[in-house]
Amino acid sequence: MSAPRVFTVVALLTAAALLSSCAVGPDFKSAAAPDVDRYTKDPLPTRTTSASTAGGQAQRFVKDMDIPAQWWTLFRSPKLNALIERSLKANPNVEAALAALRVAQENVRAQEGKFFPLVQGNFNPTRQQTPNALTSPLTSGATVFNVVTTQVIVSYTIDVWGQNRRAVEALQAQADSQRFTVEAAYLTLTSNVVLAAIQEASLREQIAATHELIRINSKMLGILRRQFSAGYSNRIDVAAQEAQLAQTAATLPPLQKQLAQQRNLLAALAGRFPSEEPPEKFMLSGFHLPRDLPVSLPSKLVGQRPDVRAAEDSVHSASAQVGVAVANMLPNFSISANGGYTSTALANLADYISPTNRFFTLAGNVTQPVFDGFTLLHQKRAAEAAFDQAAAQYRATVIGSFQNVADTLRALQADANALTAASAFERAAKVRLDLVTQQFDIGYANILLLLNAQQTYLQARIALIQARANRLSDTVALFQALGGGWWNRADVTLPQAADDLNVKPE
Repeated sequence: MSAPRVFTVVALLTAAALLSSCAVGPDFKSAAAPDVDRYTKDPLPTRTTSASTAGGQAQRFVKDMDIPAQWWTLFRSPKLNALIERSLKANPNVEAALAALRVAQENVRAQEGKFFPLVQGNFNPTRQQTPNALTSPLTSGATVFNVVTTQVIVSYTIDVWGQNRRAVEALQAQADSQRFTVEAAYLTLTSNVVLAAIQEASLREQIAATHELIRINSKMLGILRRQFSAGYSNRIDVAAQEAQLAQTAATLPPLQKQLAQQRNLLAALAGRFPSEEPPEKFMLSGFHLPRDLPVSLPSKLVGQRPDVRAAEDSVHSASAQVGVAVANMLPNFSISANGGYTSTALANLADYISPTNRFFTLAGNVTQPVFDGFTLLHQKRAAEAAFDQAAAQYRATVIGSFQNVADTLRALQADANALTAASAFERAAKVRLDLVTQQFDIGYANILLLLNAQQTYLQARIALIQARANRLSDTVALFQALGGGWWNRADVTLPQAADDLNVKPE
């Protein structure tokens, strides 16, 4: 290639590089944190109430307290820690989320490849015949001949309007969104394992309480039957106690069914089949209630919640797609070149020094859509509408996250009050049952009074167990609502501070 031609090519590439420094479409900016300073209308108290029962200690709300990456260890249950560790390694939903992340990252790299020229090699042997009515292209005049061509083809689309950069930006935002989807999968899995373990413990203790009540009712039925045989009681009293025993026993199968289903759930969360249920068995006494509860600043919540971060990256991707749609409406610049060697004999291709065998082509191309039935216009408007949709979904996700935290904080306060009331109810019901049982044994209380005391005590025991479980479960819900501390994992970098999302595509 001559010096003037080389200069021309260099000048074209330089101009392309200068032109490609701009990118059409809106430049994305992160959302500003909501301008609120608390989650609930009324100021949050510094601590919950306490109750004089197991797991009844007061919990303190600590503002801006950080959340450890393995927040579930605060419950001090070695069995729970072991189950979660196995679940994180084997849960198929987490594996699927990680695979989806790899797909998104590879899509980004594939799109980045378009920043480089496309280089192709070509080898084309042909055999041709020229009609006798036409002149042969060969100097020998042969009408049947072979043509062997080998060439290198180079093509490059100049990213003048930033179409490819916006496409890469959109795919990178999708990969970032998937990155936080992975974090959400981790958080959902660990939270579900803890909640399932707490529910199993609650069901085990409810079953134990029901067995105890069945034992008490069976004992009283035996006493009544002996009294009836001795003539000290009537058949109505015996029938009433038999009905009470049957009613209490009828509450046991549903609890046993729920426990079996809960065990199946724990097996599934650990990536195992129901027949391979985990060896761990949980009781409420095996959980420690965390006393200090984090309450992240509202300004930090949008940076901590994986679902909010994923929604924000979806807005980013939609914003970049607007730029892609705008760039598609503008002129498209490309250059191409090919060069190689051709000969009537394969062996002659080795003689590449000979000018007679060499050829090249260098071409530029500019394509401007003139009329396409308004397809590109409507695609641009669709991209803008998708941006509006993603922005609205982001705002809804932010509002939902604040609601989630507020609901959990209210629940924790109510749980503490409910445990206090349930504890008092259980103590009073037990005292009443003991007194009525003593009076019944000596003939000072009738069967109806005893049955009522038994039923009340069963309700009180179940209510106390459920209140303890609810307190543990809502503590888990708070850690989940605040993001679960994923930013403290060793393989995760601290998220960037949010800026401003109030940008509209033009």
